Amino acid sequence: MKWQHVQENWPAFYEAISDRWPDADEAELDEIDGDQRAFVAYIADLEGLDTGEALEEVREWLRGELPADVVMDPRHDDHSIRLSGKYLPEGEDESDDDARYGDDG
Repeated sequence: MKWQHVQENWPAFYEAISDRWPDADEAELDEIDGDQRAFVAYIADLEGLDTGEALEEVREWLRGELPADVVMDPRHDDHSIRLSGKYLPEGEDESDDDARYGDDG
């Protein structure tokens, strides 16, 4: 993932940050507000690392998966729905209501 994804969806990453750095404090993450330099400095302080080591930890973390909250972007979802149309029988629309399958309220 790229830092841009993190910055644009900062609160959605709190759980992933807490999973990687359990001592991370949500109030302090609020103050960081997606600023990469501030986050690296925070991780360095939190873990007792120098800035270079903290930057490498953050880069390693960025190699992971995007949280589901971030992936659930309407632009991404709409594109995926359109792509799914190639797997539907002829005449069926990919946006049709699927209540008959029991997963719609």
